[in-house]
Amino acid sequence: MAVKRITKRWLYNSFLVILVVLSAMIIGFSVFIRSYFYNNVLQIIKSNATVANTLLVNYSEDNSVDFSSAVRAMVEDFEMKDQMELMALDRNGNIIITSSGFSPDDTPMPDFQEAMESSTQDGVYQGPLNNEPVMAYTIATPVVADSELAALRYVVSLSEINRQIIGFIALAGLIGMAIIFFVILSSSYFINSIVNPVDQVGKTARRIAHGDFSVRLQKQYDDEVGELCDVINYMAEELKENEKMKNDFISSVSHELRTPLTAIKGWAETLKDPSIDYATLQKGMGVILKESDRLSSMVEELLDFSRIQSGRFKLNTSKLDLVAELSDVVLMFTERARRDQIALNYEEPMDIIPINGDSNRLRQVFVNIIDNALKYSDSGDRVTVCVEHQGDFAVVSIADTGIGINAADLPKIKNKFYKANSTRRGSGIGLAVADEIVNMHGGSLELRSTEGIGTTAIISLPVA
Repeated sequence: MAVKRITKRWLYNSFLVILVVLSAMIIGFSVFIRSYFYNNVLQIIKSNATVANTLLVNYSEDNSVDFSSAVRAMVEDFEMKDQMELMALDRNGNIIITSSGFSPDDTPMPDFQEAMESSTQDGVYQGPLNNEPVMAYTIATPVVADSELAALRYVVSLSEINRQIIGFIALAGLIGMAIIFFVILSSSYFINSIVNPVDQVGKTARRIAHGDFSVRLQKQYDDEVGELCDVINYMAEELKENEKMKNDFISSVSHELRTPLTAIKGWAETLKDPSIDYATLQKGMGVILKESDRLSSMVEELLDFSRIQSGRFKLNTSKLDLVAELSDVVLMFTERARRDQIALNYEEPMDIIPINGDSNRLRQVFVNIIDNALKYSDSGDRVTVCVEHQGDFAVVSIADTGIGINAADLPKIKNKFYKANSTRRGSGIGLAVADEIVNMHGGSLELRSTEGIGTTAIISLPVA
C-alpha cells in the first residue's frame, strides 16, 4: 500500500534525522561538559598553586623562617589532601615529600618537564597514572639557596569526575530518547492527516500519465497539500492545452508540408508531358522552385526549434549594422506587399546602429515578424517598420493594421506550438524561435495587440 510506504519512509527519515541531530548534540554536550569539569579542576589546582607559591616567596624572604621546614609543614598540612595530593619535587624531578606521606612509584612526569622548560614555568598532564585517570599540574617554585625544592606538583584523581560526566551524558541520552519517541508519535499523527490526500494525488497523477487530462483533485485543506492539489490541477490543464496545441501543430505542419508537396508533384507530372510548351514549362519550374523554398524554410524552422529544445542552438556573433540588416529584409518583402495590396512603410535612418549579433539569425527574426505582419493583414492594410537608437538599446518596431490578437491569446502567442488563428498558414513555432534568438542576443521581444486594430512587435537589442 502507498500509505504504508509513505508512513514507513516518513517515520524512518524522521527517526534518522532526529537521531543524527541528537547524536551530534549529545557528542557536543559531552565534549562541553567534560571540558567544563576538567577546566574547573584545573582552575582549583592553579588557585591552590598560586597561593602556595606566594607563601614560598614569603618564606624565602623571611630570614627568621627555616625554608625547608616551612615547605615540609605546608605539604604535610595541605588542607585539600583528601581531594588531591601535593608533592614537593627537586630539580631532578625526585619526590622530596608528599601530602599523603607515600611516595608513588617512579613514573614519568611530563608536566614537570614542561614546567622546567616552559616560559610560563608550569605544565599540565592528563592521563593514566597507576591505571587511574588523573590530572597533574606542576609549577616551578622560587629558587632558594641551600634548598633542594624546585617545583610543586598537584595530582587529582579524575575517576569520580568521570563518573559525574558519564551521569550527565546518560541523562542527556535519556532526554534524547524521549524526544525521539515524542517525534515518532507526533509524526504518526501528522502523517494520518496528509497520506490520504497524497494517495489521491498519486492516483490522479497516474490517470493524467495515461492521458486523462480531464481529471481534477478536490482540495480539502488550504495548506501545502492543498497547494499541491492546485499544482496538479494546473499541470493537468497545461498538459491538456499542450496536447491540443501539439495536435494542432502536427495537423498544421502536415497541411503546410502537404500543400507545397502537392503543388510540386502536380507540376512535376505536368512537366513530364513532352508536348508541353515553353511558357508552361517556365511557369511550372517557377512554382516548383517557390514551393521548394517554402519547404526548405519550414524544415529549417523545425530544425531551429529542435536545436533550441536540445540546447544546440548557437550564435555566430560579430559587429554589424542593424539598419543595413533590417533594410535588406524589408526590401525582400516589398514585392509581396505590393502584390497583396498592403502598404509597407519604412524610412531607413541615415545613421548606422552598431550591435554585436548573428546576422543570419537576426534576419530570421525580422523575416518571421514581417511575414506574420503581412500574413495577418488584408488588402488595404498597412505595415510600418522603423528602427531607432534609444539609450543603450536599438529598438525595432514592426506594426500592422491587421486582424490583431485576442487578449486571451496574447500572453501565449510566443509559446511553442501556439497559434492564435488557425485559418492562416504557419507552424506555430516561428515566434518561439524568434523570441529565443532575441533573448540569446541579450534583448527582448514584446508583442502588443488589439483585436481588429492590429499588432505591434517591439524588438530591443543592446548596442555595441
